[in-house]
Amino acid sequence: MKNVLLAMLLSLSFIACSDEVTTPVESKIIVGQSLAPMTLNDQFEKPHTVSKEITKIIFAFSKDMGHMSNEFFEKQTPTYLQDHNAVFVADVSGAPSLIRSMFIMPGLKDFKHTVLVIEDKGVAASYRIDAHKEEIMILDVENLVIKNISYVKTEEGLAKAL
Repeated sequence: MKNVLLAMLLSLSFIACSDEVTTPVESKIIVGQSLAPMTLNDQFEKPHTVSKEITKIIFAFSKDMGHMSNEFFEKQTPTYLQDHNAVFVADVSGAPSLIRSMFIMPGLKDFKHTVLVIEDKGVAASYRIDAHKEEIMILDVENLVIKNISYVKTEEGLAKAL
């Protein structure tokens, strides 16, 4: 009986952690539109502002695409993203805050590459295109203006896009 009560209490605490976005958010992902200013924290909570030198912004909006991207980047040199004038952005906003703080963020700290993190559902919604949420979105940018949007689902596709 104690286990059932504990499970119910734990379930309720996860439900209470939900921070669902209910208001529509205008998309920032439009070819020809500027992304300036785009500042996100990395896995160590250090803020990074995407500079004009960046030519590729790689977004992972699902757990599977985030894992696949991180596995790919872990096989590369620690400066792979910098060498390719790229940044990697992982959306973790869908996870309950307790899971993010106890498991996801500590796990991201193990990576040798920088992972910019979106923790706010409103911010995530402004970058995510729901029809492509199970793909890696790659923005080709020039002076922070979006020139092209492409999507990949494999490590090979990611390597080719970079």
